[in-house]
Amino acid sequence: MDKSSLNTYFHSLFSIQAEVVEKITEKFSHFEVKANTVLLDKDTISTKTYFLEKGYVRSYILNEDNEEITTNIYTAPCFVNDFLSFFRQQPTKEIYQTITECVFWETGLENVQHNFHNIPEFREFSRLLFVLNYYTIHDRLIEMASQKASTRYFNLMKKDPDIFQHVPLKVIASYLGIKDSSLSRIRRDIHKL
Repeated sequence: MDKSSLNTYFHSLFSIQAEVVEKITEKFSHFEVKANTVLLDKDTISTKTYFLEKGYVRSYILNEDNEEITTNIYTAPCFVNDFLSFFRQQPTKEIYQTITECVFWETGLENVQHNFHNIPEFREFSRLLFVLNYYTIHDRLIEMASQKASTRYFNLMKKDPDIFQHVPLKVIASYLGIKDSSLSRIRRDIHKL
């Protein structure tokens, strides 16, 4: 299997030699799944980390009214995982589910730990990945608290316009923190402009 997209992702974050990336990714395995496949269920422990090569994945919770609340939408290429569950080996609070057909590369905790302890460049990559993930979550928290729904919608359109072709509007509305009807109104108002 061709690992070029996985290897390119490592190169995209910082300068790293090709041989080192090949060493890091040698124990990653390829797999494909259909849409609506649960990768990681609530209250289970993550034993794998996933690199999403193609497709869309969401994480979500069920609120007290048993409604699905989308906490994140992952767009390829990126790593998808509950990192706290993976590294601390504790149950996850979210459900991770494919939205579209997806292509993945996966590896286990033992391999990640081995790479972390034996490959300095992997440690640097991991630190950078955690910082970027923290920034994304922190930025989203501020956005949700400070911006109107229409502003959040416009920001998502600018950041990832293709998402609207692949992800159901119900999931996007939930991710934006609004009801389907509010998203429909925002979209209707935009078309009037």
